[in-house]
Amino acid sequence: MSANALSGTTAAPGRQFVLLGLGAMGYGIGRSLLRAGLAVDGFDLNRDAQNRFRAEAGLDRTLEDACGEADGAILVVVNAAQTEDALFGAQGLADRLRPGAVVVSCATIDAQKAIEFEARLASKGILYLDAPISGGSARAAKGQLTIMASGTPHAFGRAEAALDAMAETVFRLGDCAGPGSAMKSVNQLLAGIHIAATAEAFAFGLAQGVDADQIMQVIPRCAGSSWMFENRGPYIADGDYRPHSAVDIFVKDLGIVTDTAKGAALDLPVAAAALARFKEASLNGLGREGDVAVVKLYAQASGVGLPPKRYEEN
Repeated sequence: MSANALSGTTAAPGRQFVLLGLGAMGYGIGRSLLRAGLAVDGFDLNRDAQNRFRAEAGLDRTLEDACGEADGAILVVVNAAQTEDALFGAQGLADRLRPGAVVVSCATIDAQKAIEFEARLASKGILYLDAPISGGSARAAKGQLTIMASGTPHAFGRAEAALDAMAETVFRLGDCAGPGSAMKSVNQLLAGIHIAATAEAFAFGLAQGVDADQIMQVIPRCAGSSWMFENRGPYIADGDYRPHSAVDIFVKDLGIVTDTAKGAALDLPVAAAALARFKEASLNGLGREGDVAVVKLYAQASGVGLPPKRYEEN
């Protein structure tokens, strides 16, 4: 962990958490929590994923029973609407968790919504940690995420065992909700721009007859590289458009960025251009494909050939 990160943490066997969301990120987080010796009740609308995780966890309790014993809940859902429903909907955790339990909210949401959720939960005696995540599904499965967190010291303390199991680095960004989500928006601005730029760079190179594998050999050793290029470029080279992170995720996340900027009277032309690419990809039926599928827009417009599928199904 970095000097600016949460330090001195150790997993606390016997702690219990409810985990909502067993997609690519959530499932990996769940397995990391289990490896740390925590008891985890996993829930997901995808019953196959839920049943598979419960078989690994050795737990099969109802949401009511799990919440009654839990030290907290970890939400790995898509957006603010799903977070609100998970907390305050018909099956909401706010009426099921014990007073003093903590909600660790990992979705990318507007900072003002995080502040609102913290206040609503506080009225019920429940702690809230604004804790968006970064690192991708592979790092989630290894317990090596980066978490941009903000909340009260009590919330950090209550969530400590889970945070230590989930993350390589946990940044403490403030003593109330909001700064964590604000920082994640900064990250997503850069991430979205870099993914769109990666797609454009590949299309540009391929149009000149440059081999995709050579692009991946050369550019990571040059000044033009980025973490997103090195992470997403191999998917283009392998013709892999599975939704490791979908196009529609960046329609949402860059939408949060640009909406927030409008509220501050700030023009973000580069982010707006990247958002336009993701929106166009989504309108062309690519919304549920991997975010690098924006490269297909260039292929459709110019006829440039993209690398064929070259990966084994898991």
